[in-house]
Amino acid sequence: MKDKDPQKIWGGRFAARTSSLVEEFTQSLDYDRFLALHDLEGSRAHALMLADTGIISPEELQRILSGLDQIQGELEQNEFNWDPGLEDVHMNIEKRLTDLIGEPGQKLHTGRSRNDQVALDFRLYVAGALERWQSELKELISILLNQAEAHRKTLLPGYTHLQPAQPVCLAQHLLAYVQMFKRDYERIEQAMPRTRVSPLGAAALAGTTYCLQPEQTAGHLGFEEVFKNSMDAVSDRDFVLEGLFVASMIMMHLSRLGEEIILWSNPGFGFIILPDAYSTGSSIMPQKKNPDVAELVRGKAGGVYGRLMALLTTMKALPLTYNRDMQEDKEPFIEACKSVSSCLRVMTGMMGEMEFNKDKMMQALKKGFLNATELADYLVFKGTPFRQAHHLTGRLVAYAEEKGLGLEELDLTVFQDFSRLIDRDVYGVLDYQQAVNRRSTPGGTGPDSVLGQIKDLRLWLDKKNGGSV
Repeated sequence: MKDKDPQKIWGGRFAARTSSLVEEFTQSLDYDRFLALHDLEGSRAHALMLADTGIISPEELQRILSGLDQIQGELEQNEFNWDPGLEDVHMNIEKRLTDLIGEPGQKLHTGRSRNDQVALDFRLYVAGALERWQSELKELISILLNQAEAHRKTLLPGYTHLQPAQPVCLAQHLLAYVQMFKRDYERIEQAMPRTRVSPLGAAALAGTTYCLQPEQTAGHLGFEEVFKNSMDAVSDRDFVLEGLFVASMIMMHLSRLGEEIILWSNPGFGFIILPDAYSTGSSIMPQKKNPDVAELVRGKAGGVYGRLMALLTTMKALPLTYNRDMQEDKEPFIEACKSVSSCLRVMTGMMGEMEFNKDKMMQALKKGFLNATELADYLVFKGTPFRQAHHLTGRLVAYAEEKGLGLEELDLTVFQDFSRLIDRDVYGVLDYQQAVNRRSTPGGTGPDSVLGQIKDLRLWLDKKNGGSV
């Protein structure tokens, strides 16, 4: 008979050592060591419940808690000795705890499996990441609100199909992104209750014969919900997928904002002046000021999408309950988490220092006949059916374009050659500021509407920051 593997806690059934190739292939420490502090948190809650139910003694509880505290100190000081031969974070911590306090360390796993243990650890990790994203989203929203408030009177072209469409105020444009990031925040709020569900007590898959109190364990963790089905508890990774979906939505919105910055920083637009601290230069072209930060944000979005698809693909054909494939859930989320947080922080910093070129925006307004809709509406108010007004305005645009003029530059006699309903008051209608001011309906680009949006969003943000409304 070959020597048994003395390192493996589960090695009693095996006659031969694990191949070093298999150990390297199956170990998960590269990523699940990120769960170490959460593993300690779950172990403390489990130990408290074991003591409350009489499974371990008060003295054993104190020794366990003291040992876990010592391990936490070692982790925080980067002095913990990780052993890849022990496979994962759970076995490394349990081995260290047993080395420190002896037999009570071996009792901690009573009524618990690595299946429900890792599910809890990862739920704690994902919940922490979601909370961090919420905080970072609030910072970005606050910066965008500040910029919007400063630019309620700044006008620029609004686009459809990336073609000049109608005049809007810059505040309205920025507030559109605030709404996107607000929805991201709310998606996290909706996902959080489904994440903060304690699986401890499900054990390997069927529950346990020990008289455990899962609700008590959940209470120690600050979780309001406990698993309803032990088989689902150990095999559910919906919370990770939902977190990755939220991450993908955040990155999509950041990427859209990044694309605007890339376009607007091009001299062809010239709408913004990139902050030096958030730009890079060229190794060969001295004049270059590149929007690399925005480009990297745009690029990282694809990586986050890919990680969502990777885990969806991993989970799509797994039978109940736990399968080792699920070990592959950590890397996608942890890497996506890094991207989301770094992108939120860098975009917040960049938007806080962003300068807007009002003159360039106004020059762009005068190209592309952005007041054409105002003329059509003017004719409608004068009694012309809309379809006729649309056609007539189109003819006037073609005429002005041929003459190299804007609609507002046409002589009144020219207007009246096209329609006797047009009078001198048309010039007030064609004024770009007046065009914006008239969009006073809720949610529109008019000053009162924009001011109302800012006020409502400030109240929402104050409430999320702990203020009273």
